[in-house]
Amino acid sequence: MIREKIRNLIEKAIKELQKKGTFPNFQIPKIKIESVDRIGRYLYGDYSSAIAIRIRRDANMNPMEIIDKLKEKIEEFDSKLFLKIEPKKPGFINFFLSENYLQENLKEILKQKEKFGNLKIGKGKKVNVEFVSANPTGPLTLGNGRGGFCGDVLTNILNKAGFKTKREYYINDTGEQIRKLGHSVIGDAEAVYKGDYINNLRKKIKGKNPDKIGEAAAKVILKEMIKPSIKRMGMKFDVWFSEKSLYKNKKVDKILDYLKKKKLTYEKEEALWFKSTQFGDDKDRVLVKADGEKTYIASDIAYLKNKFERGFDNLIYIWGADHYGYIARIKAAAESLGFKKEKVEIIIMQLVRLFEKGQEVRMSKRSGVYVTLDGLINEVGLDAARFFFLTKSPGTHLNFNLDLAREKSEKNPVYYVQYAHARICSILNKAEKKIIYGNYGLLKEPSELELIKELIRFPEIVEDTAKDYQVQRIPQYVIDLATTFHRFYKDCWVISEDKQLTKARLSLITATKIVLKNTLDLMGISAPEKM
Repeated sequence: MIREKIRNLIEKAIKELQKKGTFPNFQIPKIKIESVDRIGRYLYGDYSSAIAIRIRRDANMNPMEIIDKLKEKIEEFDSKLFLKIEPKKPGFINFFLSENYLQENLKEILKQKEKFGNLKIGKGKKVNVEFVSANPTGPLTLGNGRGGFCGDVLTNILNKAGFKTKREYYINDTGEQIRKLGHSVIGDAEAVYKGDYINNLRKKIKGKNPDKIGEAAAKVILKEMIKPSIKRMGMKFDVWFSEKSLYKNKKVDKILDYLKKKKLTYEKEEALWFKSTQFGDDKDRVLVKADGEKTYIASDIAYLKNKFERGFDNLIYIWGADHYGYIARIKAAAESLGFKKEKVEIIIMQLVRLFEKGQEVRMSKRSGVYVTLDGLINEVGLDAARFFFLTKSPGTHLNFNLDLAREKSEKNPVYYVQYAHARICSILNKAEKKIIYGNYGLLKEPSELELIKELIRFPEIVEDTAKDYQVQRIPQYVIDLATTFHRFYKDCWVISEDKQLTKARLSLITATKIVLKNTLDLMGISAPEKM
């Protein structure tokens, strides 16, 4: 990637200047080479670094003087990579990529095809990504969909970045919520869940024991409602893990014994408590209630241990907004088991609000007034549902515009992106040859070069998202790419009387098609050839 090349050139230049005595002999390994950032406006360059500001004290030199020295060395090391290197006050060094470098990268995209953007930064580390994990007490709703699509796409990105991942669904098939489901099916005074699905369950399941009725109902909901919805979402889990199995296999009892032996528990008010404050939690947590019932944190710790025992290097949990308070306790649990809390990463998904004709559609699983995920997919299609759910940061509330998602025009972002791919397919079908490798040196127009610059960003997008999990970067990138392509299409005739230029431009749009398809694949969204 170009950013890595620039970082390496900067570090190499600093070391060389130290050898010559231009810079003092400060310790390079202790200095984090400043991130090389892409510049949004190409007028000021393509990439920029503030490394001169970072090392001005160590070098005992004005940042602009440092840039002059670095510029000379970098140009000496690689004279073909940059069109020019410019200083920018108060101490930024801006890099303009050369036409030759851009043209050569186009060749790489055409060569690598679906492998373009594959990285090795994951180094084969095993990562468990647990998401959705909705209680089997009713159909999946919009909130479940947001976390589901985020987890699925994040897993795709991690795989492309070189990690080995497993998608996991944790089935909360025991405990209080299952008992409440049983009461709801029975229809007694303690019923909390309502809706047609409860009425249907009541016809199938008979009995008076709320625990047994709840367990039976949960199995039906999982099999007949949740799993079909997961399939409709275009997702496939590697593991469906039952919470009940932790009790059946005595894993919860064993974890309680472990914590007792480590003197990490105490008794108070006839309950057993976990000393979670010892590991950074804001208060200690109850493991076993006074009536002998084990709490969620007890099974959560056992589940956490189970995951690490399966050999995962990192665990990622994607939870709903109501689970924010669980972050500190689950990290405390990891430390109590002897694992680094940094190995456990938790993404909290904020709430989803559905709007239609400017009015919010209220949702509540318990009241029986809700919008199911299946219903949404029926309304707008899977592609639009996925795209819209991915457009906002997990930490931001999402307002889902149902009217826009239904729109079959360029106002709808997913339509806009897919149309770019379909337009390219249409052009290529008109060409005499489907894949044509032309003289890339003919691609010199600003809109041609800008399109190539957008294409070569793709590996950087994968790298950044694999590091910070901000999946909303993917839909934004593909919108930027589609916009840049449409601008190129407006400015440049692809097929013309100039056969050599035609070949070159056909190569360019073929590369664009590849990157569009690769990005949409990461998002689990189709790349239609006709619209």
